[in-house]
Amino acid sequence: MDSPRKFSTPFSNIFFLFLLLSTNLVTFFFSVAFYSTSCTLNPELDTAAATSVGILNVDSPVVSEPGPDQDESRATTLDLPAEFLALTSPQKLPFGFNRNMDSDKIIPPVASSCTRFTDELRHYMSYEVNGSCPDDELLSQKLLLKGCEPLPRRRCRPAAPKEYVEPYPLPYSLWTTPSDSSVVWTAYTCKNYTCLINRKNQKGFDDCKDCFDLEGREKTRWTATRSNPASLDFSIDEVLATKKPGTIRIGLDIGGGVATFAVRMRERNITILTTSMNLNGPFNSFIASRGVIPLYMSISQRLPFFDNTLDIVHSMHVLSNWIPTTLLHFLFFDIYRVLRPGGLFWLDHFFCVGEQLEQVYAPLIESIGFNKVKWIVGRKLDRGPELREMYLSALLEKPLKNSW
Repeated sequence: MDSPRKFSTPFSNIFFLFLLLSTNLVTFFFSVAFYSTSCTLNPELDTAAATSVGILNVDSPVVSEPGPDQDESRATTLDLPAEFLALTSPQKLPFGFNRNMDSDKIIPPVASSCTRFTDELRHYMSYEVNGSCPDDELLSQKLLLKGCEPLPRRRCRPAAPKEYVEPYPLPYSLWTTPSDSSVVWTAYTCKNYTCLINRKNQKGFDDCKDCFDLEGREKTRWTATRSNPASLDFSIDEVLATKKPGTIRIGLDIGGGVATFAVRMRERNITILTTSMNLNGPFNSFIASRGVIPLYMSISQRLPFFDNTLDIVHSMHVLSNWIPTTLLHFLFFDIYRVLRPGGLFWLDHFFCVGEQLEQVYAPLIESIGFNKVKWIVGRKLDRGPELREMYLSALLEKPLKNSW
């Protein structure tokens, strides 16, 4: 009996190679079509399409709670409030592709850190669309300080004072305590400005404890002429005298309390914006009532200015050794970035301990590339000499030409 006919060797090799490729392609197709390992927001999600299939309901937030073992940094799309998804999802441009954006969509900017705090974010984004926002300033500030910056936009109206009155007119408003009715007080221990002014006599620590008293130390800040060249207290006129008259016009004060620095500069026809948080006091409302501009942002946020635009950046006390060194390095470089060539960085009463200045902070500041105009070091003695605390007041200039 004859044996069965066998395939030739070349044909059998080609057949098995074809079979192997076919099975791999089928496996790849099913894995892509039906499985996904991604747990991030879909960058191509269209809000209208998501709504139509039930992923997104813009009228009410998703209420599903994360499991107890879920890591806060691994929030899935369904863990996030519907209003947050409505805000952050890419939106199709009505007229299609835009050459300036190099895209046919707008992708709203919002910090990824927001998604790490789903409980706070869910509360913050839970509200009636077109209605009133919750009175939740403490919650929003907590999110901001955790890195959810800028805060997500909301489609609601924030709480406003019940009996708001018009602010005092300029220049009277610059040195006059505003009306209590200009503030929503629910977030603060003090419920009126009299309490805020008197808290300088109360025990315990409050940020900028005496700065609401416009008849106190605020009245003389940055005005006295130094009789001692080694004094840490520079005056505004002394600093302005280092540049040609009229060339310091616009600038920024980082962590400026109640914006007395900006008020002093306004009196000299210089426009200063002031960053400030509302740390147990209505700092931003107070600044605006004086007639100067507050910026509600923390030190972690990239400065919202284009490169080489500001004439001066100032900061008193805020930039100091409580800030992680790497973050401080980034911040100093951001200040360098926004200053124009020849612009001034006034580092006012930077404090640190012992050898930190010589070993850490002086080399760090010098690495940025500023020219030193003034550099004064002194002892910080208000909490006792045993703490070995030091102050640095420095006036630094961005070079007119590249320093590298």
